[in-house]
Amino acid sequence: MGLSAISELFEAGGVVMWPLLISSILAVGLATERTIFWVKIYKRQERVARNVLNLYQLNNVVGAIEKLRKNIDLPIARIFLFTLELENPTSEEFRLALETEAKVEISLLKRFNHIFDTIVGLAPLLGLQGTIFGLIKTFASLNIGNLAATNKAGLTAGISEDLIATSFGLLVGITTLTFASIFRGLYQREIERIEEYGGHLELIYLRRVQLPEKTYEITQRT
Repeated sequence: MGLSAISELFEAGGVVMWPLLISSILAVGLATERTIFWVKIYKRQERVARNVLNLYQLNNVVGAIEKLRKNIDLPIARIFLFTLELENPTSEEFRLALETEAKVEISLLKRFNHIFDTIVGLAPLLGLQGTIFGLIKTFASLNIGNLAATNKAGLTAGISEDLIATSFGLLVGITTLTFASIFRGLYQREIERIEEYGGHLELIYLRRVQLPEKTYEITQRT
């Protein structure tokens, strides 16, 4: 489809085509950013988290922190690093640090969700508004008293605007909804992973804290 055909299509669709075009460009741009973000996370995050947990379980805290700093662009790495860099935390402080940083990262994981939701709701309404404009143009071109003298060009333009604007609005809305649903599923899955890895880290920490306490109790008894 050439530029002239696209120009004619937009002219026939009416004024609502421009906000629909802006919405579609915005949706594609944000969807591209989110796609790159999620691909990066799913390729590395699970491997990094497991490596760090193994190092921490072997009491290699320095190695675990170094690993986290090398992968600081990952959400799970920032959560773990914030927690492991605490100096002699109690079990309650350790858990609070995990939960606090996890909340910060979760808000970043669902970034742009509200924009996607807005476009999904707004695009079909803009298309419907184009339909209304088209109907107004159609009725304005009708000559009830003399149908033969009816402005056929205006009638055709009005019907065309009805169909094009509505179709484009639905296309933008459906496409954006598809991306939003995929990202929402990834977001829910990532929350589960953060809870899983955070739980493992806390469990290892509690075992490390409780072991010296039990050893001390046994020594006192003997």
